[in-house]
Amino acid sequence: MPPAHPVAASRPPATVWRDWRSWPESLTNLWRRSLRFRTILVTLALTALAILVAGIWMALAIQNDLFQARKDQVLADSLRATEAAQATLDAAAVQGDGIQIQNLMNSARATLAERSSTDMIAAFRIDRAPSQLAPQDFTTSGLTEDVISEGMREAVQSDPDQQWWQSVALPIEGGPVPGIVVGQQLEVPDVGGYELYLAYDLGAASQTLGFVQLTLWVVGGSLVLLIGAISWFVLRSVTIPIGEAADTSARLASGELGVRLAVRGEDELATLGRSFNAMADSIESQIKELADLSLVQQRFVSDVSHELRTPLTTIRLAADMINDQRAEFDPATARAAELLNAQVQRFETLLTDLLEISRYDAGSVQLELEPTSLAHLAEDVIGSMQPLAEQHGTDIRLVAPGGYSPVEMDPRRVRRIVRNLLGNAIEHGEGRPIVITVDSDQQSVAIGVRDYGLGMKPEDVGRVFDRFWRADPSRTRTIGGTGLGLSIALGDAKLHGGSLAVWSELGRGTNFVLTLPRQDGRLSVASPIPADPGDDSIAAVDDLGLTQPIEVLTLDGQWDSRGGGS
Repeated sequence: MPPAHPVAASRPPATVWRDWRSWPESLTNLWRRSLRFRTILVTLALTALAILVAGIWMALAIQNDLFQARKDQVLADSLRATEAAQATLDAAAVQGDGIQIQNLMNSARATLAERSSTDMIAAFRIDRAPSQLAPQDFTTSGLTEDVISEGMREAVQSDPDQQWWQSVALPIEGGPVPGIVVGQQLEVPDVGGYELYLAYDLGAASQTLGFVQLTLWVVGGSLVLLIGAISWFVLRSVTIPIGEAADTSARLASGELGVRLAVRGEDELATLGRSFNAMADSIESQIKELADLSLVQQRFVSDVSHELRTPLTTIRLAADMINDQRAEFDPATARAAELLNAQVQRFETLLTDLLEISRYDAGSVQLELEPTSLAHLAEDVIGSMQPLAEQHGTDIRLVAPGGYSPVEMDPRRVRRIVRNLLGNAIEHGEGRPIVITVDSDQQSVAIGVRDYGLGMKPEDVGRVFDRFWRADPSRTRTIGGTGLGLSIALGDAKLHGGSLAVWSELGRGTNFVLTLPRQDGRLSVASPIPADPGDDSIAAVDDLGLTQPIEVLTLDGQWDSRGGGS
């Protein structure tokens, strides 16, 4: 039977390592995108910090309290035992007999062992001069001079009535343990003072403190996990409706006007849901009204355009007939006939463009694709526009390092785009040369139309594709455009899944770049031809800086291979 997760089981160590290294980025993305994760993480962090501070404070407080209580107990026990031993020494009557003094010292030692709670006792004679009467120093249970510091001994020797204590590490079997040594003088009759030390083991208190601290940390960690679980549960009840609202609003924004939020209860979230649904109802109603109005307008434009076809055809025939006979008229009537014929032609072009725009608005435009070479298509358009260019004194130059292989496109629409761009370049090029560039890469083909005319202002560039908009309404057009050409060109480009970009600058001219995808109907990379040509001056018109052989269409329509600056 195959493993439940064969992919995960066979992942190489390098992949696992890469996954580990991607964790910070994944957590960062999760922090930015998930309100629930961010809130729970902040809650856990602040809770852990609060419990850590409280735990440390409680541990220190308990530690100090335990030590203080044990210290007071030890000091009281030591004082009681020392006083009992001193009373034993003071009650005896000795007559300078060393044996009696030694027996008396043994009795005091027994009293200390009986009255104190420790068996670690040591006594050292303060006066080190030789004496036949002085009892010997004694230590029990490992309490040696090494355990007692010199400072402690000096303090005990300095004051016979004061009790002194010090925290030390007591050497016992199994390793040193924390303890307290209490020191005080003991006066032996006929001999003098002795340093008396009693050591008390604090191991039990240390174990109690360790147990308390462990309990605190276990309880603190459990509280962090419990608070995290409670926060997750509470946030889930809040963030799920918020997530549903976010998803519903996204679907509404994408065009699904019928989606609504499920409303439960009477709380704030329910109020939000009802308000959202009311807003969605209002938006849906308004959009439907606007759609109906737009449909009426589209039908009106289409119907009017179709209805105008018949009278326009009659007027066109009459205008042509009158224009053909204008030589027989007086000059004023002949000029009127000529103007009538030109405006009828312009009216017919405008009507054709309006019909095309109405088709785009109605979504009824379809492409008729066939393999076409963009370079050869540009050659055909240049040839057809050559008389108009000569009329304006404009030289058209074609640079085609690529774009020869056939690409699926609607040649009629692409030819219309190029003709419109070239016509605008001739119209606004101020008689300077126009450079048409065709290039391609593995993903797309592109054609750029660059003129060196007056150019446009930045605010005009953003509106150049608007319907019936012109950068300079006062300029007299010689070609007779309708103001819809660039809008139709942009629609044709988008219909192919391509783009139509524009760059323009006052004093440097204008550059339009049409980019079409080779396949999939969409563009995924940058255009082979940048919209910004990057040249610095129109003085480069006579020397375009072309350092490699290019294809140039001559005036007689023949292809000629030339070098730069042709």
